[in-house]
Amino acid sequence: MCGIVGYIGHRDASTVLIKGLKRLEYRGYDSAGIALINGELAYRKGKGKVANLERVLKNDSLSGKLGIGHTRWATHGEPNDINSHPHLSESGNVAVVHNGIIENYTTLKKQLTERGRVFQSQTDTEVVCQLIEEIYHSSPNITFEQAIRLALKQIVGTYGLAIIHKEIPDTIFIARKGSPLLLGIGDNEMFIASDASPIVEYTKRVVYLDDGEIAIVTKNSYRVKTIDDVPLTKEVHELAISLDAIEKAGYPHFMLKEIFEQPRSISDCMRGRINPENGTVLLGGIEDIIDKLVNARRIIIAACGTSWHSALVGEYLFEQLAKTPVEVEYASEFRYRDPLIGKGDVLLVISQSGETADTLAALREARNKGALVLGICNVVGSTIARETDAGVYTHAGPEIGVASTKAFTAQVIVLIMMALELGQRKGILTRQKMKEYIIELSRIPSKVEYILEHIDEEIKNLAALFTYAPNFLYLGRSYNFPVALEGALKLKEISYIHAEGYPAAEMKHGPIALIDEMMPVVVIAATDHTNDKMISNIEEVKARKGRIISIMNDDNPEVKKLSEFCISIPSTLDCFSPLLTVIPLQLLSYYIAVNRGCNVDQPRNLAKSVTVE
Repeated sequence: MCGIVGYIGHRDASTVLIKGLKRLEYRGYDSAGIALINGELAYRKGKGKVANLERVLKNDSLSGKLGIGHTRWATHGEPNDINSHPHLSESGNVAVVHNGIIENYTTLKKQLTERGRVFQSQTDTEVVCQLIEEIYHSSPNITFEQAIRLALKQIVGTYGLAIIHKEIPDTIFIARKGSPLLLGIGDNEMFIASDASPIVEYTKRVVYLDDGEIAIVTKNSYRVKTIDDVPLTKEVHELAISLDAIEKAGYPHFMLKEIFEQPRSISDCMRGRINPENGTVLLGGIEDIIDKLVNARRIIIAACGTSWHSALVGEYLFEQLAKTPVEVEYASEFRYRDPLIGKGDVLLVISQSGETADTLAALREARNKGALVLGICNVVGSTIARETDAGVYTHAGPEIGVASTKAFTAQVIVLIMMALELGQRKGILTRQKMKEYIIELSRIPSKVEYILEHIDEEIKNLAALFTYAPNFLYLGRSYNFPVALEGALKLKEISYIHAEGYPAAEMKHGPIALIDEMMPVVVIAATDHTNDKMISNIEEVKARKGRIISIMNDDNPEVKKLSEFCISIPSTLDCFSPLLTVIPLQLLSYYIAVNRGCNVDQPRNLAKSVTVE
């Protein structure tokens, strides 16, 4: 979950690296560092954010035309100056930055220590540079490239690596297994990064490394090989994102920008895929396998975090609209229970980044067992996009804020479109019913825009009243139970307030014991078919003096009468309601976090893309 950046060319490397690390900081921000070669191998690193490193470099003469950088999310060893990357070999000639986990590092470290190697840090990464140097020095007839490949064969685990050697001042070596890494091709310059955000300013032409591949990079050439030294020819891709898309555009935080981008991101996700005039859906990404999807025994959806919540919405959608049995799994648990999945089953994996380690592991487990594997992700060219049999991009645009917002609504939109197309193909939905659904779906962006325009100030004022509440409870039913989970997760992630999401009917099976006059209870009462039951649940909360905040439709006087605070949103079909009900909850968590002085875009202990298990 760390960010890697590298540069070789005609520019000042430190400037490129610092700018790149800032754009990668959402991947980790415990510490940061860079290493450059300019006659010597010099480095600067330390605990804290990239801005701290930048301040150090402003008063420093460190420069060079080749370098590597890193921003860290700690896995092995606490965040401090010593454990920061880059890590150097004992001689100081080899520098390494790493994203991933070396699972057998204790064994390797013990072996290297017995050979006399002295370690400085508690990290697994230091083993990599020490091992490479040990192999290189103990075998005088091999090249440094060969030493890297031999070292990688001894390593168990995941890695995205960038490696430099003082005596090879015109080359960066990179390798990938399980952690994303790409190469940007410029004019007499090359860029290396964990994702496209540091590269898009300089070039749109990129090569994605796959697992088990290494690349030898100079300023005007690159060679890609397998770990067994087999040369490869890689396709050069054109980046679709723009520089403007990864800037704040005047908003105080990326999260707020991304919340307000949702009318556009939802529209972009539907564009060219739905036709309100004839009531049809066509998802080109799954067109070649649609018959297999129609005839599937069941669909299993695997995801993590916010994507898991969208998967839960998907379960309701597929079962209602397409009458297809669905199971939703935590991707992190899927392969550890020997899942019963095989031919005739479909595994649908959901990931904003397309690089989530646990989700990738579930994908590979299902594929090995013969299931059809589909993907929903946002990042073109990501590992999930490349390894699935078929899939659908969300086209939400870059999401920089660690707490996911527009990714959730885009994922739900894709799930709605998939369920509608499947229901249409299976004959579950009539042409008239399809048209009704599609027309209403086409209205969702304007309804989201209405919510953002009319309740932003209201939510800001409400947040001020509950900024210092120690706990929150979120209640929802049916389609809005997953939204309750998502609302609670957002509040936990960015404000550090303890919050729980619950199916409203389950409240009386335990959580009702928590309710008193100090407990804010957010009730999502915006689905017609569960409204009477939600009113009963609100009565139960009110009887115990809970502070009731209701997300409701305008035409719901009973809920309004019972609630202390009401946030009114436009009406829609029950199955589309999560797209609207989640917006107030995103804003509520944002403004509470801002009031508490929290770092909204980079909450403590979190990183955007979880590329380690």
